[in-house]
Amino acid sequence: MKASLPKKRPEFRAIWRDSHPEVIVVGASAGGIETFGTLVRQLPEDLRAAIVLVIHISPFSPGALPQVFDRMTKLRVPHNLKDGEIIKPGHVYVAPPDYHLLVEPGRLRLVRGPTENRHRPAIDPLFRSAARAYGNRAVGVVLSGTLDDGAAGLWSIKQCGGTTIVQEPEDALYSGMPRSALDNVKPDYVLPVAEMAALLINLTNEKRPSNKGCRNSRTFIETDVAEMRRPMDQMEGLGKPSTLTCPQCQGALWELREGKLFRYRCRVGHAFTAETLEQAQTEQLEHALWSAVRALEEKASLLGKLGETAHQRKHDLAARQFEARAHELEPAVKVLREMLVKHKY
Repeated sequence: MKASLPKKRPEFRAIWRDSHPEVIVVGASAGGIETFGTLVRQLPEDLRAAIVLVIHISPFSPGALPQVFDRMTKLRVPHNLKDGEIIKPGHVYVAPPDYHLLVEPGRLRLVRGPTENRHRPAIDPLFRSAARAYGNRAVGVVLSGTLDDGAAGLWSIKQCGGTTIVQEPEDALYSGMPRSALDNVKPDYVLPVAEMAALLINLTNEKRPSNKGCRNSRTFIETDVAEMRRPMDQMEGLGKPSTLTCPQCQGALWELREGKLFRYRCRVGHAFTAETLEQAQTEQLEHALWSAVRALEEKASLLGKLGETAHQRKHDLAARQFEARAHELEPAVKVLREMLVKHKY
């Protein structure tokens, strides 16, 4: 899907006024399709807010989620989301594959910014953008999923005065994301998905006073990074340098703390929670070990061929040396293979 970017974007300005909550941002991963389907089946077509959804999907997915949810709900679900699309109440907007979906006051953005938590679309950028654009008129919802994407973004929504909702972990098909949100954010509501629709309807019918805007500078800066509006030359002001490197670009990582949550971001903009970073390092290490096995076995094979050639030419001393060097590699290959097969590292 190719997003057509406006030739000249207007300067970003949040709009603060007395109003009902206008946008409900929802994040889910594993088990998210079934869980979100349960939620939207219960929502009326005259819902006073828009729902903006990120579910972790493969960048190579055909992008059929809007059609799937369109069959489940009375709300309108646009099938071909465009960059700059106007946000309308009673609509469900679903992030397409390989694009971050962000909100600005009254409209949506589709951007191919750096991956966060190894995903694009990712939940945290959506949540931060809602916190920045709508402040206390934003509602954030974390549903079923593994690992911990969504916790940092939900923290931003809470810091900016919005309402935070987390699915009861025991009710979730996969409890990782809800538990992480509970551990790192004190959400306003924790409840089963079957009870969320009634809560959302009540919240969107409540008029709430305008606030003075989101004053969390990190939320502003990181939203700009997701939109590729701002280079990461301000990283020193967001966190402190760590001794770790980015698994995706090998650049230096800065450590950022938000309450009890700590995470990492590189100068390019790739971002990781600690748990996601550990998973990425594990995969990087496995790749390195398999590469080492391949290199050692290829070298042993080449030494064997050199030994055969030396024998054919009656160079017996050279042949024995090549064979000895090939045999010396066998224990290292065996150790690496056993580590890969038997151990978690």
